[in-house]
Parts: sequence; C-alpha cells; structure tokens
Amino acid sequence: MTPTGKRRALVAGTVLGSLLLSSCVIGGDNTSAPKGSDTEVSGTITFQTWNLKNDKFTSYFNDLIAAFEKENPDTEIKWVDQPAEGYQDKLSADAAAGSLPDVVDMGPEAAYTLAQAGVLLDLGKADPAAEKKYLDKAWQAMTFDGLGGGTYGYPWYLNTGPSFFNKKLLAKCALDPGKLPTTYDELFDQAGTMAEKCPDEAMIARMPAIETFGEYGVPLMDEGGRKFTYNDPKGVELVERFRELYAKKGLDEEALNNLQTKEVEEFKAGRLAYLPGSSYTLNDLKETAPDVYKDLAIGPRISNGSPNMYIESLVVNARSKHPGLAKAFATYVTNSANQLAFAQKASVFPSSAGTLDDPYFTEDDGDPATKVRIESTAQVREAVVWWPPAFSGSADSETLREQIAQALLGKKSVKSALDASVTYSNDRLEANG
Repeated sequence: MTPTGKRRALVAGTVLGSLLLSSCVIGGDNTSAPKGSDTEVSGTITFQTWNLKNDKFTSYFNDLIAAFEKENPDTEIKWVDQPAEGYQDKLSADAAAGSLPDVVDMGPEAAYTLAQAGVLLDLGKADPAAEKKYLDKAWQAMTFDGLGGGTYGYPWYLNTGPSFFNKKLLAKCALDPGKLPTTYDELFDQAGTMAEKCPDEAMIARMPAIETFGEYGVPLMDEGGRKFTYNDPKGVELVERFRELYAKKGLDEEALNNLQTKEVEEFKAGRLAYLPGSSYTLNDLKETAPDVYKDLAIGPRISNGSPNMYIESLVVNARSKHPGLAKAFATYVTNSANQLAFAQKASVFPSSAGTLDDPYFTEDDGDPATKVRIESTAQVREAVVWWPPAFSGSADSETLREQIAQALLGKKSVKSALDASVTYSNDRLEANG
C-alpha cells in the first residue's frame, strides 16, 4: 500500500495520456463550477483509496468514517478502494470522464498531472489555514512551483527507511562492518573494494533514479520548477561513479534493467551487501531470510545531504458538488490523531505538525523494529521529497534509465546521455504546459 516511485510513476504516466486525449472535455478551473458551498459540511461525497480495503485497514477506515459522520450528522462518506494493479486506469478514466471522486488518495506526480488539467482544488487558495497543520516540507511537497505555486493535496503519510547491510559479506570482502557508508562517496569507495576483493558479490544492484540525483546534491530543476537541470557537472559526476563501478564489475548486471525485485533476492541470498529499505524490509528479512537477518547491520539512508522520502496525499476534486464537506473530511483523515493511528497500523510516518514527537516515534524499547522506526523518524525530520512532481515516471524515468544504461555500456558519454534525458523531459514539459 505504500507506493514506490515506480508504481506512482505508472499512475502519473497513464493519467497524463488520458488527460491529453480528453483535454477539450476537462477544460480549466472555470468549467463546471461546484454546486455546493465552500464551507458547508453536509451532503454525500465519495472517498477513494489505493489498495487499502483489506483485512488490515478496512476496520480502521470504517471506524474513521463512522466517527466523522457522527460528528457531522448531515453527511455521508462513500468509501471506494481500487487495487494497485488497476489504480492508474481508474484514475485516468475518471479524470477524463469528469467523474473523479471527491477526495482521492494519490502521490504528487499524479496530482501534478491532474492539477495541470484543472481537475484538482488549489488548497493554497481554498483552505490556506490548513498549511500550519502539516510539516512545512510536506505541504511544500504538494505545492507545485511549475503550476503557479498552488497546493494540490492535503499531506497524508510519509515513508522513508534505513540502509541494510550484510555484515558477514562486508567482512568477507575486506570491509569493516563497524564503518558503514553514509554518503555516496563512501558507498562507491566501499563498492570498489568489494569489486576487487569479491568479484562474485556486489555492493549495489540498482541504477540511479531521479531521487538519487537529489540525494547526491544535484539541482534537479530551475527555481521556477519549469526546466530540469540534473545534467549539470554534479549530475555527470554521479553517473560517472556508477560507470566506473560498472566497469570494475562492481555493479550487479541486473541493475541495468532496474529490476529491484532482483536486488532484494540477491540480498536475501547473501550475494549483495547493501539494500535500501524500510520497516517492511526488516520484517521481511526476518521471516524469509533468517541467515541474512542474523548478520544484519542497519544504517541511515545513503545521502550527501538530505535523504529522500515519499509522500502520499488526499486531493480534492475541483468539481465536487460538496467542496466544504470534501475539505473537512480530507483534513479529518489527515489530522494529527488520525495520522498517528494510521502510522502505527501501516508502519509509515505522519505529515501532521508535531505528531513525530509522540513517544511511539521517539522511545526505544530495545526491539529492532523500534530501532528502525526511531532512526527513520529522525531521518524524516531531515528528509526531502526529492522526486519532482513534474517528473513523469513512466516517460521521464524510463528515458533516464535507458540513457544511463547506454552510458554505462559505453555507447555514449555520460554528459550526452544526461543531456538527452533532460532534453526529452523539458520538451515534454513544454508540450504539456
């Protein structure tokens, strides 16, 4: 249920295609004005989530909705849920047909595309007082500079995670398990040592994605959020480090195909030393790879500055017949008490202001899972949502991956590969803008 960059990218890409085909139907913010009051909390609305109606979460949402309806007796919330495999199709179809639910669960990439088409309510204008209820960086993550600085989603949950290392493998390959890498320079240096000492194992098994550039210290876009800039010398430097590592056979071959499932499999098999993960990863390794789990070391997410995190939000349909109710319900779901309850159930992190100070996120009881949660909480306080909302995953990220792969294979220079990727993305932005 926690979206990866790849899953969210598919949603954004599919939505974009459908909206471009139907832009004459959707129109802008002035079409199909809402019929209800901006402040009246009454009526019936539809609330759509993403793969959350199951044994783990159904009772939570049923109780949440019942409590809201009890506090607001003239309201009815109809909850619908879409499975992960069909969510992008449902979003795009509803947006194109003008039948998007009133309140919808989505990430910033899909929200950017819908906001660009005039489908979403600008909360910076419609509910400016809400900003102080959320972490500043969470609110800013849903504020799109490329769309005039509007804010198009109430921040909901955040996710990040630590780095996992195989201590036994590190020691075997002449590395000190007590000196885990924390920066990309340290990671690449240790990966080079592994390549020399252990040619049959590897430190890294994934290609750099757009958020990797951000963590490395590369400026991703210009100040206006309208042009990508990650082909600068710092961006070239990052990919050169990957190219050098690949030439030493220190980067797993499957990385060129971006098969992150293979990355997890290799780590579980004891052939990979480093795995970026989350609290889910810890439990999974404990249950499915006990031999690796007993030799596990946990460190912070690799970053040269601020680590990456992901955000999910609740957006409001600009054409809702009951915008007052839609805003009230979205802020209710995302208030501090409800975010804390959801975070405890879902192993994610709240975006509401002050909630990270709860003892659940700060007090250590000695359990390894608690340690991961506390370390990840500290990381959230420093983290940034590095993935630009204007970066269309299915198009831009695939182009970036393909160009970097060509550079690693020696088919073109790193600079020309990044130039081609940036040009593609900027041309797409200009065409859609």
